[in-house]
Amino acid sequence: MKQKLLYLLILFPILLTSLALYHYKVEPFESFSLRFNDIDFDLQKKSPDKRIVFVAVDEQSVNEYGRWPWDREILAKGISKLNQADVVLMDMIFSEPTEKQKDRALADSLSGLKSSVCGFFLRHNATQKITPDQENVLGDSSLDLLQSQIASFGDPKFISADNAEMNILPILQSCSMSGSFSTLRESDHLLRSYPVAVYFDNMLFPSLAVQGLRLILNKDIKRIDSRHVSIGEYRVNINEKGFVRLNFYQPKQYKIISFLDLVQGKVKPDYFKNKIVILGITEVGAGDIAATPMGALYGPLLHYTFLSNLLSHHLITEPPYITSVLIVIMVLLPFILLLFVKKVVNRVVLDIVGYLLVYLFVRYIFVFYNIYSDAFYPLVAFILSTVSVEVMAFTIQEKGSRFIRNAFSSYLSADLLDKLIKNPEALSLGGEKKELSILFSDIRGFTTISESMDPVSLIKLLNRYFTPMTDAVLQNGGMLDKYIGDAVMAFFNAPVDVPDHANASCRAALQMIEELDKLNKELSLEGIDPIRIGIGINTDEVVVGNMGSNTRFNYTVIGDGVNLASRVEGITKNYAVNILITEFTLKRLKEGFLTRVIEPVKVKGKDEAVLLYELMSNSDRNVNIKKDYDRALDLYKNSKFEEAIVIFENLIGEYDDSVSKYFLPLVRERHPWGVHKMTTK
Repeated sequence: MKQKLLYLLILFPILLTSLALYHYKVEPFESFSLRFNDIDFDLQKKSPDKRIVFVAVDEQSVNEYGRWPWDREILAKGISKLNQADVVLMDMIFSEPTEKQKDRALADSLSGLKSSVCGFFLRHNATQKITPDQENVLGDSSLDLLQSQIASFGDPKFISADNAEMNILPILQSCSMSGSFSTLRESDHLLRSYPVAVYFDNMLFPSLAVQGLRLILNKDIKRIDSRHVSIGEYRVNINEKGFVRLNFYQPKQYKIISFLDLVQGKVKPDYFKNKIVILGITEVGAGDIAATPMGALYGPLLHYTFLSNLLSHHLITEPPYITSVLIVIMVLLPFILLLFVKKVVNRVVLDIVGYLLVYLFVRYIFVFYNIYSDAFYPLVAFILSTVSVEVMAFTIQEKGSRFIRNAFSSYLSADLLDKLIKNPEALSLGGEKKELSILFSDIRGFTTISESMDPVSLIKLLNRYFTPMTDAVLQNGGMLDKYIGDAVMAFFNAPVDVPDHANASCRAALQMIEELDKLNKELSLEGIDPIRIGIGINTDEVVVGNMGSNTRFNYTVIGDGVNLASRVEGITKNYAVNILITEFTLKRLKEGFLTRVIEPVKVKGKDEAVLLYELMSNSDRNVNIKKDYDRALDLYKNSKFEEAIVIFENLIGEYDDSVSKYFLPLVRERHPWGVHKMTTK
């Protein structure tokens, strides 16, 4: 629980940081974000509205009529052919007078259109002296209704400037309305948005395309809320500066007609019927080029894009909550996966898949629903969260691994220790019921040995003894529980699963006897009496886990099955055998161990008898002993005492068999084979 709270405490500042970066558009993250999301326009297959046409003063027009600016009578001739268009947007300014006759010709051609919108630029520095008459005419194009609603909302803060460049008075008067060309670049110097309105001379003016929409729709702009305005039936999503995010089309999809083709009649006037015409300049050096996510586009195509977005219902909407929600998800995802997925590689793969799903979701809602959501800031949140969670998890795991390795390196084999480190939950405080094989071993006559040796020598002897005994347990997948004086307690199948734990416990016991024989040979050369041990094994479902307090605990096992294993170890003295196993262990054996039946025994503290077996090393001698012993025991069970006596005596005489020595007096007394009740521990 403490670790989970610690993770959340670390994730909280990451979440706040990610949200702050997104909402405050911090550089350079914002520039990266803009470029990262520009792929939206390449993925979609939308087409511009066919009612919009761009008539361009292009290279072939300049080749025909000379360098720009032209004689205004030439422009007038072309504009007069646009008289069937619903509206003509003039993406050019005539701020200086020429010959009055030529200026009048241009003004008359504009007056002859159904409706027209002339443009003006906002400037921070004065380049033209604006007369009161010009200001009065321009004032007729202002957005009085929208401006009156600003006090109710206080947002957005439309851009403004102290100066402007506009058309000379005759041309200004001939246009139906005027609109602004001014716009702003994003932080990476690309144009992605289009202004709804701008401030000049304390009045709010629409942009060129918006003014054109007011004319053809015969509707004014109204505020809906701080982030939306409406033009007739169309709802427009604006940002804090009053700009609309443009939904760009592929450059080749825009309909562009050469001004020369217009003048020469290659495009008939009726082609422009019921259309919106943008008249602008594309000739290099005369026209403006806009740097956009689609590359360099002619400036007039920004008006074209906005008009098409609105009329074709391609306007982008930007719900403010989607990106924030995705950021929260990306911050929490690595933490959630940490709770349920243990392997680092699996977590990282799922983390990446999680972000890819978010990325696909963001692209999908844009392509099919024109909903813009940022995929970059969730990526930043995802990277920060994943790195923080995994570094912290690694640190905690490494600390826990060092603790486990230090605590259990003497009790588990290296392989099992590695598995335990990968699954440390097995060591949480508390226990679980689990089937284990429990092994007890004890030195016979240890009191006599200890009395014959000084303490230092005794400790050295015990260390020499415990080392191979412990190795036998660990090498066979067991867990060394503890040393109890001269006794060893071990169990198999915890804390790490050992599927063949009964087999493993028996292999360990046989190895212990084998190693003891080697040790006794060394001791005999040193004049030390041999060590004899008894081993008891039982398999049962017991409680295993950490027992103790939060500050001090012991990983151990408790239960009747443990007590029985201890009793069985003590019973080995009765039969003078090395290893006894219970019937429950025998049932779990999957290998061909050499065993022989002893007898049912009712140990102290138990009501039911347990059938015991001797586990023997698989030697020719023991195979022969078992063969004759089984015959003798079978005769004994069937009350054929005389025949059984003969075989038992032969086993004693030939092999000095200790179990035969135990049964021979019972057979002679005609004592039936059956339950033997133990009265001592």
